[in-house]
Amino acid sequence: MATETIEIEAAARERVGKGAARQVRREGRVPAVIYGDKKAPESISLDYNEVWKMYQKGQFMARVFKIKAGSTEHLVVSRDIQLDPVRDTPLHIDFLRIGADGLIRVEVPVKFLNELSCPGLKRGGVLNIVRHEIEVWCPYDKIPDAFQIDLAKVQIGQSIHVSAIEMPEGATPTIQDRDFTVATIAGRGPSGGADEEEETEASEEEAK
Repeated sequence: MATETIEIEAAARERVGKGAARQVRREGRVPAVIYGDKKAPESISLDYNEVWKMYQKGQFMARVFKIKAGSTEHLVVSRDIQLDPVRDTPLHIDFLRIGADGLIRVEVPVKFLNELSCPGLKRGGVLNIVRHEIEVWCPYDKIPDAFQIDLAKVQIGQSIHVSAIEMPEGATPTIQDRDFTVATIAGRGPSGGADEEEETEASEEEAK
C-alpha cells in the first residue's frame, strides 16, 4: 500500500541553536528543519501534542508530509527524529524536500510470507535474512509499507534476489550493478546451525 500524505501545520523559526530549540520546547512545540532539493534549510516548529500522537502511531519514519507554514506549503519526507534518551519523546525532526521529479531515496522493510508452509523450512532449513530493508528510489506517493516475499515454494539452498521482488511503478533499487541477495534458505550443518558455506556467502553479500 502506498504511503499516505499527512498534512501538518507548522510555524517558522527565526532563531536557531540549542538555546532557541530549548525555548521552542518550553512553549510546547518541537523544533524541526526542512532541507534538500538544492534549497536553503528552513527552520520550523510543530505542535508537540500533534507530533507525539503521530509518533505513537508510527507515522514519522519515511512518511510523506505536506507541511503548511503560513502561506507556504512544503512537500517533504521525514528523514530522522531525535528522541530524548530517557523519556523517548521527540526532540527534533529532520524533513527532506521532495524534488520536482517526485523521487525520494528510502529504505523499505522486507516482510516474509508463508514461513509455516515453506518447504525448505519444513525440511529443517534456516531462513537467513541478508537484507531486512531494501533501499530504493521511489515516487513519493507510491512508497510501499513493505516488500513482501512469498516463501511458499522456496527450497533449501535457494536464494531470493532483489529481481524477484515486485516494485511499484517508477521504483528502482539504489544498487544497480548486481542482482543482490535478499534472503536464503540454508541447510543445517553438522552442528545444527545453518550450513557454514551458505552462511559465509550470505555474510559476504550483506557486507557489500
